[in-house]
Amino acid sequence: AIVAQAAATLCEMFPGRLWVALGSGEAANEHITGGGWPRKAIRNARLRECAEIMRALFAGEEVSYDGHVVVDRAKLWTLPRTPPPLLCAAVSEATARWGSEWADGLATVNAPIDTLRRLLDAFGPDGRKVLQVHLSWAPTQQEAERIAYEQWRTNVFDPPVCWDLDTPEAFDAAAATVRPEDLRGKVLISSDLEQHVAWLQEFAALGFDDIALHHVGQDLDPFIDAFGERVLPQL
Repeated sequence: AIVAQAAATLCEMFPGRLWVALGSGEAANEHITGGGWPRKAIRNARLRECAEIMRALFAGEEVSYDGHVVVDRAKLWTLPRTPPPLLCAAVSEATARWGSEWADGLATVNAPIDTLRRLLDAFGPDGRKVLQVHLSWAPTQQEAERIAYEQWRTNVFDPPVCWDLDTPEAFDAAAATVRPEDLRGKVLISSDLEQHVAWLQEFAALGFDDIALHHVGQDLDPFIDAFGERVLPQL
């Protein structure tokens, strides 16, 4: 209900610009409410309930619901002229296939091309397809590798580890044995802008509607300047 209200407000402020990616959650974000951390099947069921609740609210209905989520007489008083697409955030074929039953599109992150192709095939041809690309660029290869290792080594873990760790300290402990070479594939690391162009063109050729570029470093100005001048024009 709260996310629906926030989304409706953003749609009023920025018509036609919002889509919402919904996932089954991560313990690090959710343990703070003290509600426990349910197993994956329950989290998926809760997610699907939330999507239906949001759609009913966007349609102007007063919603009461008792399930994994409880809603008591919720209503949106400022309705989006066009409800935002609700995308399924997925990193596995099984989740993508399940998301095709209820979602308006698919959101995922960079992975090997064959993996992404299987995800897209599992979701099917309909709906918006969004890819977030984690990358590290710097004028030298050594600096690009250093940035990736310093900023992203706690984010290389596959599910269920990344779902179930619940504190920054737990992620730091898990990353204690991560080596720089372990980031390959999780982050696209190169000082060569043409290499980034080639990677992104390969992703675009798969059929994604939107590709979000996420430079994992903290100093974004050089990245924005370099990619704005040398990379985006080629895409």
